[in-house]
Amino acid sequence: MGLGANAQLILLKSGLNRSISSKPNVRRIICNALSNQENYGKGFVPSADQALNLRFPRRSLKIFNKNEAYARLTPQEVNSVLRANEFSLEIDVAGSVKSYDSNQLASNNPIEDTRSEARCLLTTGMLFGVFDGHGGGACAQVVAKRLFHYLAACLLPPDLLKQYLQSLETGESYTKLIETYNDKVEFVDELKQIYQTHFKEYLVHLNQDSDSRKDFVMSEAINKVFLRLDDDLCREALPDKNGRVNAKTLGVAMSGAVACVAHVDGPHLHVANVGDCQAVLGVLSELNTWTARKLTLEHNSDNRPEVERILSEHPTNERDTVIKMDRLLGQLAPLRAFGDFKYKWKKDILDTLLVPQFGENVLPPNYYTPPYLTAMPDVTHHRLTPRDRFLIIASDGLWDLLSPLQAVRLVGEHASGKVTLSPFRLPRRDMKLGEIHSMLLTRREGLRMKPTDANAATHLIRNALGGTEYGIDHSKLSQLLTMPEEMVRVFRDDITVIVIYFDPEYLRHCPH
Repeated sequence: MGLGANAQLILLKSGLNRSISSKPNVRRIICNALSNQENYGKGFVPSADQALNLRFPRRSLKIFNKNEAYARLTPQEVNSVLRANEFSLEIDVAGSVKSYDSNQLASNNPIEDTRSEARCLLTTGMLFGVFDGHGGGACAQVVAKRLFHYLAACLLPPDLLKQYLQSLETGESYTKLIETYNDKVEFVDELKQIYQTHFKEYLVHLNQDSDSRKDFVMSEAINKVFLRLDDDLCREALPDKNGRVNAKTLGVAMSGAVACVAHVDGPHLHVANVGDCQAVLGVLSELNTWTARKLTLEHNSDNRPEVERILSEHPTNERDTVIKMDRLLGQLAPLRAFGDFKYKWKKDILDTLLVPQFGENVLPPNYYTPPYLTAMPDVTHHRLTPRDRFLIIASDGLWDLLSPLQAVRLVGEHASGKVTLSPFRLPRRDMKLGEIHSMLLTRREGLRMKPTDANAATHLIRNALGGTEYGIDHSKLSQLLTMPEEMVRVFRDDITVIVIYFDPEYLRHCPH
C-alpha cells in the first residue's frame, strides 16, 4: 500500500525508509508526529462508512478549502467507534477465571482479526484465542471457529471420548463440547458439512489412538491439534476424488492466520502461539507494583533462534533467499502460520492447482525445498499464583503501539479505578469497621484513576492510539479513527484484545 503525502514527509524527516514503514517503531513515530499536525494534506477525506459500519455526522467534517478536509469527532463519537465491538462477561462457574473483556478495532475493511472465547463443557477449563489473518480474513475466521472444538476433544478422557463419538454417530442425546461466547460467525451449509466430516474423522483417530494417550502431555496434545487442523485445511483445499476443487476451501487455504490461544484450568495456564500475536501476564508484586511476564515469543525475523531453525531446514545455498527483507521468501512477515499453503505445498501442486487459477505471480520466488512454513505452536505452561491478576492476549496491532509493561500498567490502573464506576456496596453484611475503612481508602485511591471505559480492552485500544505522557490526546485519537482506507494501514493495523481476569482468592485456596 502506498503512503500518503504526509506519511511520506514524516518518514523522510525521520530518516526512515518506506520499505520498513510497517515496523512497530515506525508506526509509533508516524502516530506521534501526526498528533502535532493540523491536517492530513491535500485530498484527505474521511471514510463515510468505516469497517465498523459507523457513520459520522456531516457536522463533524470541517472544510478548510476545496482540497483539504479534516475530520473532527466529538468525544461521544470517539466512544461510539471504540466501543462498537467491546464485550464483557462475568464467569458464573467456580474457577480461576472470574471475568474477561474483549474488543476489536478494524483497520482493514473487512477486519482480518478474529477472537474466540469458550468454556469446555465435558472437561474443566476455559479457552481464549486471538487470530490475526493476512491475505484476507477467511483463514482466521475458520481457525477461530474450529480450533477450540479440536482442543476440547483432545482433552477428553478415553471413555468420555468414546461416549461422545457414539452420540455423534447415533444423533441421540447429543452433547456440546464447548459453550462459546459472543460468537457471531456462522458457516454456510456447504462448509459446515465439510468441517463436520473432518472433525468426526479426527474424533475417530483420537479414539483409535486412545492407548497411546494414557501418558497424556498437554503441550504435545496441543501441538498435534494445531497440526491436525492445519492438515485438514490442506486436504479440504485439494481436488476431491473427482478432481473438483472447492473455491471456498481453496480461498481459506490461500489466506493465512497467526494465533495465540490460552487454556486455563484451575492454576494451570497453557499458552500456544503461532506467529506474532502475544500473551502477557500481569503480575502484582509484593510492593504493589505491576510487572509484565511475556508468555510468548513472536515468530518473526527478530526472533533469531526461529530464523536459525528455518535456515537449518533448507540447503545452505538458500540461506540468502529463505529469509529476505525480514520476510519468509521475501513475502511473509510471520514465520509460522495456519493456512498459507503456497508456502507449504510441493511445487507441482502449485503449478497444477494454483497457477491455472491465479497466474504465475502466485508462485513465491526461490521456491525450491518446501515446506517453508509450519503451524507448529510454541506451548508455554505457567502455574498461576494469587499474584497473577490478569492475562492480555492481543494481535500485533496493539503491540506495535504499546510495550508489554505499558499494557500491564494500563490494565492494572484500570482495574483499580474501575471500582469507582459503580456504586459502593459492601460485599457482605458482617464486615467490621476496619474492613469497611480499608475498602473506602482503596476506593478513594481508585477515584484518582477513574477510567473513561468500563472495558479494559477498550481502555488499552484508546491509550494505544491516543495515549501520551500527559493523558489521552483527543485530536490524535480522532485523526487515527477517521483516516481513509488507503492510508490507515500505514498508521495502525487491526487491533484485537482479550483481557482475562483471574480470581486471587480461588488461586489462594485451590490445590496446586
